[in-house]
Amino acid sequence: MKVRSLEMQPEETQNYCYVLTDDASKKSWVIDPAFPKWVLADVEKLDKSGDIDLAAIVNTHHHWDHSGGNEDFKSVFSNLPIIAGKDSPDVTQTPKHGEQLKLGENLKITALHTPCHTQDSICYFVEDSKTGERAVFTGDTLFVAGCGRFFEGTPEEMNKALNDVLAKLPDDTVVYPGHEYTKSNVKFVKTILPNNEAVNKLAHFCDNNKITTGVFTIGDEKKHNPFMMVSDPAVEEVCGSTDPVKVMEVLRERKNKL
Repeated sequence: MKVRSLEMQPEETQNYCYVLTDDASKKSWVIDPAFPKWVLADVEKLDKSGDIDLAAIVNTHHHWDHSGGNEDFKSVFSNLPIIAGKDSPDVTQTPKHGEQLKLGENLKITALHTPCHTQDSICYFVEDSKTGERAVFTGDTLFVAGCGRFFEGTPEEMNKALNDVLAKLPDDTVVYPGHEYTKSNVKFVKTILPNNEAVNKLAHFCDNNKITTGVFTIGDEKKHNPFMMVSDPAVEEVCGSTDPVKVMEVLRERKNKL
């Protein structure tokens, strides 16, 4: 598989749009193309040159900074389905939780419903049958060293999304989040896990690299992301609870105040 990460509004919302491509067929998805002025021309160029054969427009959730480009992309790629949760604009297909979709010859994509940030949040787990590569596009559910705000959900829902659904993915699954928030996330994580070696390594990486998407894995998140470490004794101690849902609640409240 090939993943092209396209930055959108890097000085403002720090969004990512992704172009996911099956190597053999060039069949591709464009994921969260929220700001057409940043990415539409690039995607058109890739499609016209034959570098990709665009097969679908995909959203991880309905927020405007993820689905806001659907109409413009639809006007250019009029015959393509829009795969997303039920609340995205112009959606034509909403996969069920656990439903498997095929992209090209070698990519199997499993839709994982992860309601909390929004109730229509979907993560897309990708497996390449030829290379063995794995990736997950997490929108605003999981960030590197963080997670999304609980705008439409509860701590219990986010705990399930992160520590039941996503944590069960293979540890070598590469994470592609919806925003480049890692530097600010690390600042918070250091208040929770000041002596954690994995957190210190992540901080060092952030000091030397502007972009962190497509670098870290689910296995990494279990070591440096407190929202995926709610049963870790060090995190429990800081949060004053051994109840994972309560720990999730305390972590989010503290992050919101930072």
